[in-house]
Amino acid sequence: MPVSEAKRRNNDKYNATCDYISIRPKKEIGQAIRAAAEAAGQSLQGYILQAVRERMDRERRG
Repeated sequence: MPVSEAKRRNNDKYNATCDYISIRPKKEIGQAIRAAAEAAGQSLQGYILQAVRERMDRERRG
């Protein structure tokens, strides 16, 4: 189904506020991360971002 022009503009506007960070784990590690995210009921991105935030918070307090 084609995306409306307004939806495309909104997506473009949102994407312009985002950074892009790519990771390339070995397949077995990637599968384990995906499984952990699913078990936690989170998206893969949400799971990874939460883990990063928690570590950053720990290191600031350390």
